[in-house]
Amino acid sequence: MITQAFVLGAGLGRRLRPLTDDLPKPLIPIFQKPLITFALDHLCDFGVETFVINTHHLAPQFSGLGDTYAGRPLKLVHEPVLLGTGGGIKNVEGLLRAEPFIVYSGDLLTDFALEPLVEEHFREGNDVTLALRKTGLGSGVALHGGRVMDIEGTYGQAGEYDFQGVSVWNPQIFPRIPSGPNVSFIPVLVEWIGQGGKIGGVVLDDGRWFNIGSRAEYLEVHRTIKEERWKPGYVREPEWPVQIAADAVVDPGAHLSGFCSIGAGCRVDAGAILENTILWPGAEIASRAHLRNCIVRSRRKAEGEHSDIDI
Repeated sequence: MITQAFVLGAGLGRRLRPLTDDLPKPLIPIFQKPLITFALDHLCDFGVETFVINTHHLAPQFSGLGDTYAGRPLKLVHEPVLLGTGGGIKNVEGLLRAEPFIVYSGDLLTDFALEPLVEEHFREGNDVTLALRKTGLGSGVALHGGRVMDIEGTYGQAGEYDFQGVSVWNPQIFPRIPSGPNVSFIPVLVEWIGQGGKIGGVVLDDGRWFNIGSRAEYLEVHRTIKEERWKPGYVREPEWPVQIAADAVVDPGAHLSGFCSIGAGCRVDAGAILENTILWPGAEIASRAHLRNCIVRSRRKAEGEHSDIDI
């Protein structure tokens, strides 16, 4: 059993701008639930007992998570200068016990089973084990017989798989990561492969996998949840998904259709029409406004007719 995890929360979320001008990507709401809390719930369900999360962009907003999650200690580590995936791991060495740990991307929403990944790590005596998938987004990882033989063609081997954003690491990784900003763990793993390190991989194509890197993908995950009634089994809130927040005010004369999500403190006036539209907390929709496939950021007001834009 692995009982500690490092959750990556320090990304800039560039592909989701301007949405991430308001919120760090791991905190964007999915039917009123912050994205990163899906990762935390998934790890809690597996048995993780302590969490470390790194932060950078709009870091103070992460304080809303508190210093515990589901009764488990949670430590936020701010990176004034972005350290990268490898540098982020190196930076939390002193906060993790000298035993294996899980690294989980805080902007990932998936429900694949973690057990096969961890079981493979211990069964094969790996130094690192990566969750892999044929995502169509990349194919940089070459896997043969459960061993990662190459990444991004460094040793001339073509890859078929993409890294899924979840991995298991032994503490022996720490001396191998150089200190400093913008250090990726990819070249660290590539070097270790060349030196005989046991870098394993497990193809996990079960379940859903959303790497929310665009507004289209953000809308799509809402559509999947609403229309296909998808809910990860590990989600802790029995009432989720919440389509309309309890304190939102939606006039009876307004019309909502599709996978609309109305956040806390929102107001939707009479005659407004919302189709497949997401309202972040505090957003206001004027009477007779008509929004289709839109995302209205926190505390903005929308009037008139709009389609396929962020407001």
